[in-house]
Amino acid sequence: MLREINLAEVSDGKLYTSRDMVKAGCDDCRGCCDCCKEMGKSVVLDPYDVFRLEAGLGQSFQELLTYALELNVVDGIILPNLKMAGEAERCSFLDPEGRCSIHPHRPGFCRMFPLGRIYEEEGFHYFFQVHECPKQPKTKVKVSKWLDTPELKKYEAYVLSWHNFLKKAEKILGQFQNPEEAKNVSMYILKNFFLAPWDFTEDFYGQFEEKLKVGEKYFF
Repeated sequence: MLREINLAEVSDGKLYTSRDMVKAGCDDCRGCCDCCKEMGKSVVLDPYDVFRLEAGLGQSFQELLTYALELNVVDGIILPNLKMAGEAERCSFLDPEGRCSIHPHRPGFCRMFPLGRIYEEEGFHYFFQVHECPKQPKTKVKVSKWLDTPELKKYEAYVLSWHNFLKKAEKILGQFQNPEEAKNVSMYILKNFFLAPWDFTEDFYGQFEEKLKVGEKYFF
């Protein structure tokens, strides 16, 4: 999700890499699930998020859409997000005790929070969102440990590739005069990266690169 931010207003004024220490530790969110409620449609998922959920839960994307995910238009592109449910608008994956029932398979947004990413021309940095997590006191933790993601270098390269692909697609969508043409492009992204099945016996990143090559030929 692309948005304009003023780092001076929302962060501690620092930019971090995965090698840095950041004061984000929150005692494993004990007794608190505020960050898993009333998030609206903001927890947007990428293909690796869906891959992890499908593999971890043994459910297809279509099955997840029946109760835990929903589709919305983000910057002109149809993408999935976590569904907030009930009057309390809780994440559909919260258990009755307010704990994450999919913690080993949780999306990248959840792994990173309350960190955010700011993209630059050749990459991105992390920043700490000072107003997002009420849990105190915070302790220092290495960003890579906080992200809790295997093969982090591969993952970060993938995140940048996906971000750049969506930016290119958004630019193309903005050039269409015919809404039906724009819809076809958006539907292609949804079908190619989310609805098309993944092979869970094979490496995700290799499969993604193949899908990306096909997508870039299709669009660019």
